[in-house]
Amino acid sequence: MLSMCGVDCCGKCARKEECGGCVKTEGRPFGGRCIAAECIKKGGFEALKKAKCDLIDEINALGISDLHIEDLNLLNGFYVNLEYPLANGQSVKLLEDKNVYFGNQVEIPGSESCYGMVADEEYLLVCEYKCNGTDPKIICYKKRENRI
Repeated sequence: MLSMCGVDCCGKCARKEECGGCVKTEGRPFGGRCIAAECIKKGGFEALKKAKCDLIDEINALGISDLHIEDLNLLNGFYVNLEYPLANGQSVKLLEDKNVYFGNQVEIPGSESCYGMVADEEYLLVCEYKCNGTDPKIICYKKRENRI
């Protein structure tokens, strides 16, 4: 199955049976929201391209050392929704498992850690974590200024 945006998400997804497919669910795989499908619905492929470019610029403008990206991928929330420890001893997840986000990962030079970036129409999250998402730390979590 192809998605609304033309990416073959189903070929890469181990959970495609519970998803329902992008086209069949009208851009609501897993019953959630897909940022790419939302862009396509609002303004077609040009809107999708602009949203990606704007978000790349927004991430690169954060001024975080060693964080620079050239592209974004579509990432399932259940894959990137890490649990972050808070100062009060509690932990929190900031994403929705059922949504599909724009995101990417960048290795931090000279470190065993990576930056992970995830965003939807409203929020941008940048975190740092070690191998397999262990020891995650929130670097930046903010409401987006240039919403889609």
